[in-house]
Amino acid sequence: MTANRNRWLVGTVLTLALAAFLSLSLLPILGSNGNRRASSTADANPAADPVAMQADLEAQARGYELVLEREPDNQTALQGLIDARIQLGDIDGVVAPLEKLVALNPDVPDYAVLLGQTRQQMGDLEGAAQTYRQVLDQQPGNMNALQGLTVLLVEQGRPQAAIGLLQDTLKTADQLQTDGAAGFDPTSVKLLLAQVHVENNSPAQAIALYDETIAAAPEDFRPVLAKALVLRDQGDTETSQALFAQATTLAPAQFKDQIGQMAVQSQATPEASGSDIVEPAPAQPMPTEPAPTPSAP
Repeated sequence: MTANRNRWLVGTVLTLALAAFLSLSLLPILGSNGNRRASSTADANPAADPVAMQADLEAQARGYELVLEREPDNQTALQGLIDARIQLGDIDGVVAPLEKLVALNPDVPDYAVLLGQTRQQMGDLEGAAQTYRQVLDQQPGNMNALQGLTVLLVEQGRPQAAIGLLQDTLKTADQLQTDGAAGFDPTSVKLLLAQVHVENNSPAQAIALYDETIAAAPEDFRPVLAKALVLRDQGDTETSQALFAQATTLAPAQFKDQIGQMAVQSQATPEASGSDIVEPAPAQPMPTEPAPTPSAP
């Protein structure tokens, strides 16, 4: 399971470029933000009492709940309640306020994607899939929903369904681009499709897609890095090192260090390289980043 998650973490970076080297799910992103805030507070005040911090978060959550009793549509309170419950680890409690945000913002699909990811994390795969599909019905090129549904299908052991979903999306790529679908990037879809092939133990098909993408977008470092990672896993150290060097040259400055770390990891034992990918250092959003996702305060 850890190895699969590592590959999807890398796939997130290489495909959608939502935020560099962050986890796939928006929910853990919000949670990790909260954890970082809590950690920073604890670092600033080493004597901070975890029990007192827990009580403070519970008080914050209760305060937002009281506001919502008076003003059910108060979106600031809804976002605050979501953030507090995430920090408290109350994932079940996130669903209701998220559903309210989705109802209040039907034109903001990122709230619906976050709801889908929350349901997925809770094990409600049917509800998550339905939410993703509703977003894609309204915005066929929505990359967040497309990736969420793709990962869900792979986790369900349905890689062929994921491949079909992505291939169908690519067939309509020209129309989606003509329609100006926000954030749609056919290169990202191809890279996500290649990632599914990797998950499906078909590295040759993945490498063929990477080569096709490199030829079509020679200035894009992502397919070069992706191919390097696949070849590294296959034991082709010499070729992967050359590709890591090429990816480093092509990548924006903020990613060069991470790629260099991956290149060094490729020379270590497989166990070391796999574990090091789990929690890489966050970087700034990539220049090709889609529309930002609303986040809890």
